[in-house]
Amino acid sequence: MSDGTTTDPTPPTDVTERLGYRLKRAAAALRGAMDRALRAYGLTVPQYACLELLDQQPGLSNAELARGTFVTRQSMNVVLRGLQEDGLIVRATTADHGRALPAHLTEEGHRRLAAARAAVYAIDGQLTDAVPPKRLATLLADLDRMAETLGG
Repeated sequence: MSDGTTTDPTPPTDVTERLGYRLKRAAAALRGAMDRALRAYGLTVPQYACLELLDQQPGLSNAELARGTFVTRQSMNVVLRGLQEDGLIVRATTADHGRALPAHLTEEGHRRLAAARAAVYAIDGQLTDAVPPKRLATLLADLDRMAETLGG
C-alpha cells in the first residue's frame, strides 16, 4: 500500500545531482543576479518585491506583504521602514481597523519601481530563454506542483 511518498532505489551519491540541490542552486543564482541588478537602484530583493506587490495591490498590510514576499513579519517591518525612510512608500500612522497599517507607493516609489522593473524583467527573460519554449509551460506547472506538494 502506498502512502504517497516515493523512494529512489538508487539515490545519487553526489548531492549536486539531487533535485532540491538544483532548485536551490537556480534560486541562489536568481537571487544573486537580482541583488546585483537592484543595487544600482538602491533596492534589495525584498524591497523590490514589496514595491511590486504594492503597485499591484495598494494598501496591503505588513502581514500580507510578508506572505507575498516570503519573509517574516519582523523582516517586513524592517523593509517597510527602509522604504518609508527613502520616501518610496507611505503608511497610515493609525489603523482604521485592527493593527494593520496599509502601505501605498509614493510618486518616487512608482518611479524607482519602474526603473528597477526593467532590470528584473531582463533577468527573468534570461531564465525564460534558457528553457526551450515547448517545455516552458510544463516546467512552470511542475514548479507549482512541487511548491504545493511541500505546502508552499
